[in-house]
Amino acid sequence: MFKASDMVQYSSDPAFAVDEELRVTAWNTAAEELLGYPVSDAIGLRCSSILQALYPTGEKLCSAMCRGGSCFSLGEKWGIEECQLRHMNGDMLPAGISSVTLPPEARTDEDRTVAIIFMRKAYDRLAGVKPERRMRVFTLGRFGLAFNGKGLSVETWNRRKAAVVLKILLGNLNIPVHREQLIEWIWPDTDPVKGWQRLKVTISSLRNELRKAGVNPEIIETVGLSYVLREQTVCVDSAVFCDLVVRGQDAMKGGNLTRAQVHFEEARALYQGDLFEDEPYAEWCSVERERLREIHLELLSSMATCYSGAGNHLAASQVCRMALSTDPCRESFVRMLMECFDKMGRPDWARAQFLSWQRVLGSEYGLEPTSATLSVYGRITQKRVEPRRKTA
Repeated sequence: MFKASDMVQYSSDPAFAVDEELRVTAWNTAAEELLGYPVSDAIGLRCSSILQALYPTGEKLCSAMCRGGSCFSLGEKWGIEECQLRHMNGDMLPAGISSVTLPPEARTDEDRTVAIIFMRKAYDRLAGVKPERRMRVFTLGRFGLAFNGKGLSVETWNRRKAAVVLKILLGNLNIPVHREQLIEWIWPDTDPVKGWQRLKVTISSLRNELRKAGVNPEIIETVGLSYVLREQTVCVDSAVFCDLVVRGQDAMKGGNLTRAQVHFEEARALYQGDLFEDEPYAEWCSVERERLREIHLELLSSMATCYSGAGNHLAASQVCRMALSTDPCRESFVRMLMECFDKMGRPDWARAQFLSWQRVLGSEYGLEPTSATLSVYGRITQKRVEPRRKTA
């Protein structure tokens, strides 16, 4: 029987095959020449770990926001006319991607392949690929938009405030935002008449920018004296992020640590920074920003617990360090980090970590460790620290 892996090997284009979890099942010589990964390194990895693709405008293509996985599960073609792929040496390469999705009858338990992906250095318009219905929105960290496989250059829009209006509506999906509220948030010192004139021009400019990008401008609806953006018209990274965290926690509660780790790692990859970090002082997103920060810390706590439960204490310690760099006062991570070091047989590391953290806590925040943290520290450091022997 002719296998999907044979199609990959016989292809003159750089190509690879993936299973339902988007893990590489076949990798050809041309793909190795393009990206530098030998087949021994590529097989078994998630394709996102290898490609690390970006839209031309810089937003991450390879993430839980990628449309490819859902297309493959539906038996649909998927592709990107223009993107950037990361070579093994770190260089970014301009490329295009197309795919062949295997029908259910062509899939086997032995092969496990659901799709074959082809990569090219230059690409023409893709044939047979269904246009997207939803605009993809990146709100965590650097703000960005993508539609039909192309990034939208928001920085080139004629009116900067058009992007601000869009961000506000994104932060209030399905909720009509009254024009007076928009004016107050965007032009707080402007009188109502001038503010309304500015808002009308800005909304018109926003719809025009969307229209030029191929997006239906009517996704910005007028409802009486308010404007609303419907959830079904966009795919927002913050919503996907929250869903992945919940799915990971559910999997962990069910005892499936492997599945939980997959969801947690996808969620962590999406969290590129705080919500709308280019609007650090905006009142209209402050509450949601804090909510997502807390969910991010919950994610890191769940990840550390998951890794530790699987015996990977090194990975758990790295996650704890990441959390403490975000919130040094979160003592649960200090305790977990000390426990990880102890389980790794390094109570001396636990002691050094605690003393360093204690100094920062006192000098920068004027705080003292709680009794719970002191108890963990005392229990670990009471053990004798054996000197490490030198090896010949």
